[in-house]
Amino acid sequence: MPGRKAIVIGSGIGGIACAMRLQSLGFDSVILEKLDGPGGRAYVRRAEGFTFDMGPTVLTVPHFIEELFSLERGKPRLDEPDFPAAVLDGQRIMSGISGGEHTSRYVEIRPVLPFYRIYFDDGTYFDYDADPERVRAQIARLAPEDLDGYERFHEAARAIFQRGFLELGYTYFGSVQSMVRVVPDLLKLGAIQPLFSLIKKFFKSDKMRQVFSFEPLLIGGNPLKVPAIYAMIHFVEKTWGVHFAMGGTGALVAALLRKYEELGGSIRLNAEVRRIDVEKRGRKRVTTGVTLASGEHIKADLVVSNADYANTYLRLVDKEHRRVNRDALVKFRKQSMSLLVIFFGYKKREGDPDLQHHNIILGPRYEELLTDIFERKILAEDFSQYLHIPTMTDPSLAPAGHHAAYTLVPVPNTLGDIDWDRVGEKFVDRVMKFLEERGYIPGLGERVVYRSFITPKYFEDTLGAYAGNGFGVEPRLTQTAFFRPHNRSEDVTNLYLVGQGTQPGGGTPSVMMSAKMTAREIERDFGAAVHPRHDERRTTGDAPAEAPDPR
Repeated sequence: MPGRKAIVIGSGIGGIACAMRLQSLGFDSVILEKLDGPGGRAYVRRAEGFTFDMGPTVLTVPHFIEELFSLERGKPRLDEPDFPAAVLDGQRIMSGISGGEHTSRYVEIRPVLPFYRIYFDDGTYFDYDADPERVRAQIARLAPEDLDGYERFHEAARAIFQRGFLELGYTYFGSVQSMVRVVPDLLKLGAIQPLFSLIKKFFKSDKMRQVFSFEPLLIGGNPLKVPAIYAMIHFVEKTWGVHFAMGGTGALVAALLRKYEELGGSIRLNAEVRRIDVEKRGRKRVTTGVTLASGEHIKADLVVSNADYANTYLRLVDKEHRRVNRDALVKFRKQSMSLLVIFFGYKKREGDPDLQHHNIILGPRYEELLTDIFERKILAEDFSQYLHIPTMTDPSLAPAGHHAAYTLVPVPNTLGDIDWDRVGEKFVDRVMKFLEERGYIPGLGERVVYRSFITPKYFEDTLGAYAGNGFGVEPRLTQTAFFRPHNRSEDVTNLYLVGQGTQPGGGTPSVMMSAKMTAREIERDFGAAVHPRHDERRTTGDAPAEAPDPR
């Protein structure tokens, strides 16, 4: 397909990954980014010698990254196994997972241990990692009554991981039939019930219930509502570990862009898309390119939106062209929670508590707080937070003698009635005071040399996220698989979507999977030869919306 033009709207990790795959397919692509720097949610803030990742900081499944850095023009690698063969028999890959041969040419990725330190409100903590003996020892110390339950949970999570991730992870659910075929297996595994309901069957202790259910929060999911298939996250991390890109996630974004440009692609910053151009061809609607906020028209054979799913349709595609993704459907979908994130640099001090790279600090309530955030949409007096201190691994992110940190607090999205202009600064003060007074960072107030923060308004106004969502469409049963927004638009021919709002979902590995899934749909639709395995994997049975003109 030489000479065909493609546009990717947005330079999030999913957008860059998809653009790289378009280049490998032979398209000539351009990424259009409205901000003054790349990354989308993975944008980087630099101030007074500190470097802060503003978005994702947890990397898992490094072979997804390795595959992107191994791409070549004309060699899309879409036919190759999605997972290394060694994983398919349940064996953990230990060598080279933190940076394969190709990755290491562009960016250094290191494993982080423990994966997370989880602090409970009473001051005790649990170091979460892949070592089964350490896990058992900590359960024995904190909740010995749950040792047997952990063994049973471990086996249940393994089975869900095998079926839900290794076997179905790359399945594109484009039809109801594709969903119906897998439901019996998921029912048998107990993967459709709410995750927290599954966890309660295995664990009696509130602490262990929190330890083994909190992970969906990292992708915007409510542990009380996400289907139990998300128990697979436990095994995803256990199998491949948790990693960090030296220089921060922004260094990974820069490395991916470098590879993308080597493949012949280009990126334009400060290039906000105002409209996806669509023309009628009989009963069909076909995209012809985009119009920028400046008024410039850019023509293309296809458009991929890495922008927010809801606003892609509500703001960029005219109503008259939307028969499926009408306003009512788009607005009916539940949006994920939002975030308040505080970025701060502070002076190191001898004798500081032994904080880790990733720290989960849980408040006094769990189920009730989740309900306040996701359902009631109120700002509670208590809160939980994720305290990220990357300088524990990479001191170069701060001036000598200092730490760079951010703490992330899950909060309601903007569909509630919280006035962040009024309450934002006071809430930030409460969070910072908590870290100091509870002894996580003693004397923090006098040690801080830099502080800034973002609220849900940043996600809504700057990132263009509908309702200020932090993670796109909320992952819940009624918004999973076929019921999640589709990577190939039902409304507009040659319009595709990629990223956390589409299949398979949120999180760094998932948006890379999304990019590969979208690339496979494009390869199929544009007439390239498809390996028979792809026909089996794509369990839709529906034909492309329009066969592109072969001329």
